[in-house]
Amino acid sequence: MHKHLCALLPALLLTACVSKLELEPSSRLTLVEGATVLPSPFRADLAAPDRISLIGPLDTLGVTVFGVEELSGQMQVDASGRIAMPLIGTVDAGGKTASELANDIERALDGRFVRNPNVTVNILSSVSQVVTIDGAVVEPGLYPVTNQMTLLRAVASAKGLGEFADQQDVVILRTVEGRKMAGLYNIAAIRRGLYDDPQIYANDVIVVGDSPQRRLFRDFVSLAPLLAAPLVALIQ
Repeated sequence: MHKHLCALLPALLLTACVSKLELEPSSRLTLVEGATVLPSPFRADLAAPDRISLIGPLDTLGVTVFGVEELSGQMQVDASGRIAMPLIGTVDAGGKTASELANDIERALDGRFVRNPNVTVNILSSVSQVVTIDGAVVEPGLYPVTNQMTLLRAVASAKGLGEFADQQDVVILRTVEGRKMAGLYNIAAIRRGLYDDPQIYANDVIVVGDSPQRRLFRDFVSLAPLLAAPLVALIQ
């Protein structure tokens, strides 16, 4: 038994070591060496690109019909993707943008109930625009997606990688035009600037892999107090 433990010890000790994060300049990463601070970003760098936000079941909307308070207020999309409005009844909202729904409401009201209606729709809260984060993270679950959501930010929102996470085994699952796709990513490489931090979109599923080596080291450490004296003698 001691022979097997001695054979495993070098690998386990290497696993326990925390490697220094090393950055390498590339076409995607410029290193600022010897500078006390990084240059300030320009305005364009601070603006997140627009993404289409679609209304989904159980989202909460703010509907305003200008000049008609009776038709304005907060509304919740039901499980079938519809909202109920006075005068015009149910309106399909699921899968539409806020502006598309506003146009539909204007057409339903125009001429019959309101002359030249001006309707504004805002998504106040969304439970449909979420990403699923699973696997070896501290807090797996569903998290809201923003315009600036990336893989590293998504993992950070789940309180970071778990104790046994494998940084080289991170999968993003996505459906594009009804076709399911999967991409394998290396978070350690992204942190070193070797390639861009990928964008995350609503309905993505992120799965962080588990490292058997890290679990083996944890089990070894838990046994260490019982084996300390024999191991010290063998190492010497």
